[in-house]
Amino acid sequence: MADRSKRYLNVLEKVDRERRYGLREAIAKVKEMASARFDESVEMHVRLNVDPRHADQQVRGTVVLPHGLGKTKRVLVFASGEKVKEAEAAGADYVGGEELVKKIESGWLEFEAAVATPDMMKVVGRLGKILGPRGLMPSAKSGTVTFDVADAVREIKMGRVEFKVDKAGIIHSVIGKASFDEGKLFDNAKALLSAVVRAKPASAKGQYVKSIALATTMSPSVKLNVSEALKEIAE
Repeated sequence: MADRSKRYLNVLEKVDRERRYGLREAIAKVKEMASARFDESVEMHVRLNVDPRHADQQVRGTVVLPHGLGKTKRVLVFASGEKVKEAEAAGADYVGGEELVKKIESGWLEFEAAVATPDMMKVVGRLGKILGPRGLMPSAKSGTVTFDVADAVREIKMGRVEFKVDKAGIIHSVIGKASFDEGKLFDNAKALLSAVVRAKPASAKGQYVKSIALATTMSPSVKLNVSEALKEIAE
């Protein structure tokens, strides 16, 4: 641990690395450990008993966090006709078609979420190699390819997050800021965990949720007691 900062090592002393905490306890602990000079994000990491190499064991979905993320996302909408007005009225930051595609192809990426109407995907498809690796490509599975652009924009602005299992079988997601009170972080964590549990593939066998950890941007992780955490969100 010679490469760890003095601040990190001091914070590390505040958590029992052998203990498995309840969800509310873990939230209180990560808030206590948040000591950076900025408002750190609070992250949840959920390891699942699935094999993402198999299509029938992919786990993904979206959930609107009750208290948002502490930051309003800039939303871009690919649309035409009346859908342009609907997107603008809903609060989209950028709305357009071919001209936005060309702008992105030139290197512009000043947005955090993208929505597209289905008829625009024949144009937007050119951006797959640019937006895909950044998690910005509109997708029907995530609800961002839709004619209901107004609802999609409002949900994203409210704090909708997309979760997807990675190659190691882990879901990583931000659930808020360290400045949030414990109740808000608990509500957001409950919403995310509940959505992950509901997304359990029919082919998944055995214990579905293998481990859960919370951490802030600059702090060590706090490991949870899985069965206790799942009971807490079910109450």
